[in-house]
Amino acid sequence: MMTKINMSAYVPTELTIENIGDNKLKISAYPFEAGFGITLAHPLRRLLYASTVGFAPTSVKIEGVAHEFDSIRGMFEDVANFIINLKAIRFKIKNDSPKAIVNYSFKGQKEIKGADLINDEVDIVTPEIHLAAINEDAEINFEVVIERGIGYVPSEIIREHTGEGFIALDAFFTPVKKAMYDIENILIEDNPDYEKVVFTIETDGQISPLDAFKHSLKAMYEQMSVFNNILDSSISVQDADNGRFAILLQNISDLNLSARSFNSLDKVQIKYVAEIALLSDNELKGLKNLGKKSFDEIKAVMKEIGFPVGSLSSEDAEVLRKKVSELKTK
Repeated sequence: MMTKINMSAYVPTELTIENIGDNKLKISAYPFEAGFGITLAHPLRRLLYASTVGFAPTSVKIEGVAHEFDSIRGMFEDVANFIINLKAIRFKIKNDSPKAIVNYSFKGQKEIKGADLINDEVDIVTPEIHLAAINEDAEINFEVVIERGIGYVPSEIIREHTGEGFIALDAFFTPVKKAMYDIENILIEDNPDYEKVVFTIETDGQISPLDAFKHSLKAMYEQMSVFNNILDSSISVQDADNGRFAILLQNISDLNLSARSFNSLDKVQIKYVAEIALLSDNELKGLKNLGKKSFDEIKAVMKEIGFPVGSLSSEDAEVLRKKVSELKTK
């Protein structure tokens, strides 16, 4: 029998979604061409962990406590264990705010659990988790900063932004507890080599597994969108360069710099963002009347737009010099 020669990959048509427990979901999609299942499943699994937004305590201030190795009179746990327990409690800010600062006060004999931290500002999706045990003579007052974010942020980074007296915490934002996939073979038109992708997703309750999967799909589409212009068959290499460098060909006023930083650049006749990108660190630092705060601000903004100062390749720098020259002669 003659082997059928395909001219395009089979497009999957079947999708099933099944709740298999509390905050646990199974999603199946099929049929994929051989090898296509894992090509899509692996990055989606990574994005489920890395791009799903969640909430975590990022710092805590405890009355009478100077550091995490301290202790509190009348509390069974030392501060280090208190912090470990606090990080295990999963918060959820009730409004759409990216940050909440919540005050708590407990006095007298009590086992403090996650449920005791629920108030008008935050909810707790792990109400049974133990925080601390205090005796009848104890009193504990503390303030917790809860923030929204993705992935994992170490305390060393958070410490740069904590208020006085606060202890920075490692922040585990991701609400995804488990993201697994299986690739199963499936028979299509007498061909047993097609694939079925089966995802099993479990979250901690801050977000539903289905919404977590939707967010990972959205993140994948957004990351791939950088290539959208290539789908236009009329695009040229020059057009692609123009698209990639579009932000560099804008006026420096589009960077929303402080007046001091803008004026420092304007005085040395830097008009386009590309002219900053073409500078080295030392050249930027050496600009007349540019102070340290302005230097730091400009560096941070350039990094944010994806073109850190001094990072251009020699080829890109040559292209940009020509483009800037063309702009200035118009």
